[in-house]
Amino acid sequence: MAVTAARIKTLGTENAFKLGEDIAICLERGVDVVKFNLGEPDFDSAPHINRKAIEQIEAGNSHYCDPAGILPFRQAIAKHVSDSRGLEVGPERVVVTPGAKPPICFALETYVDPGDEVIYPSPGFPIYESWVTFLGAKPVPLMLSEEKGFAFSADELGELITDKTKLIILNSPSNPTGGVLSKGDLEGIARVIRERAQPDVRVYSDEVYEHILFDGEVHNSIASEAGMADKTVLVSGHSKGFAMTGWRLGWAVLPNQEEAAIFKQLNINIVSCVPPFIQEAGREAYESPETAAAVAKMVSAFERRRDWVVEALNDISGVSCQMPKGAFYVFPNISGVCEALGVVEAHRAMPPEVARRTSPSGMFQMFLLYSYGVATMDRNSFGSIGAKGQHFLRLSIATGMDRLKIGLERMREASKDAEGFAAFLKRERLWG
Repeated sequence: MAVTAARIKTLGTENAFKLGEDIAICLERGVDVVKFNLGEPDFDSAPHINRKAIEQIEAGNSHYCDPAGILPFRQAIAKHVSDSRGLEVGPERVVVTPGAKPPICFALETYVDPGDEVIYPSPGFPIYESWVTFLGAKPVPLMLSEEKGFAFSADELGELITDKTKLIILNSPSNPTGGVLSKGDLEGIARVIRERAQPDVRVYSDEVYEHILFDGEVHNSIASEAGMADKTVLVSGHSKGFAMTGWRLGWAVLPNQEEAAIFKQLNINIVSCVPPFIQEAGREAYESPETAAAVAKMVSAFERRRDWVVEALNDISGVSCQMPKGAFYVFPNISGVCEALGVVEAHRAMPPEVARRTSPSGMFQMFLLYSYGVATMDRNSFGSIGAKGQHFLRLSIATGMDRLKIGLERMREASKDAEGFAAFLKRERLWG
């Protein structure tokens, strides 16, 4: 009998955190590491939000509370969703969670049985694929193409929908690509779901980057489309738009009160409740007139960085990069570099059991880190099923312009260093 359950082997990870082990090794060697790996704003949470939490702690608001979330905060979330999406939402449909990750597993646990099919974007947030496989559902990746700006057509989605489709995951603005679904896109997607999916299908709409849009783009939600509010689990939170990653504050709006009660029950079983002083700070983020200026300042900085980084990446031979419309990532195609440095050839030459543990973009990712001190994320970190032959990196631009310039110059040097890559493979032996 094994010590651990068999299903543990199917649980994935988020490599943006796992890469920390490699970064630590490099730092111990004295390497100056430019960190483009974590999706975390380099801004602190706004002073007025911090003050509210401190006041609440000092007032003794640090005890257990309603597992669904305190009523004033759920009312603020309901008002935000109603105002921004044009929906009629009440607090009874809102459940507050410790960050926007728990609703992913809550949704899979609530709606999906083993063998049911789950459609999710790829490249996409890695925890989607992780939970789908962990719970024994059938993963159905919706492949996003570079040529279409990492969006997809309604027909492409429609081709994947079957009688066994139970959950469809959407993410806009997207991690890792920065792609944004327009209102026209969502109208077509909603039509296809209404026409082809079973009546009890649920749509999981991950909108955690809703505040981070560029070039005058406006956020749109699938829940706002005709017939979709009663099918959609709308999820967002405070980590990205309000620079509150460490606060762990997210929320879900469920299609009805009955399904919200299930999410509440899952909270009870796993976390009990989100600390009330954190929720009061979250309410302040929505209700304070000071918030809009703080968010706008941060988004403006991200947009300036995006403009510079995309141009700099496209100036590197063997690299091409789309202009993202939202979030704070760039997702360059590094196929030319992988070919020029012999990365693709080196991967082909690996024994099959070794090659399965990495990919050409993963090998170049580690070369960048260990030899040039630049931490990035490879394509397979955002869904490995069906990703063979796709050579991309994700860079978070949530770091200062000075570090961006250092990191991009190092990438330029690495892209020409075939001898250095060959020496790296002999020296590090990272894949056995």
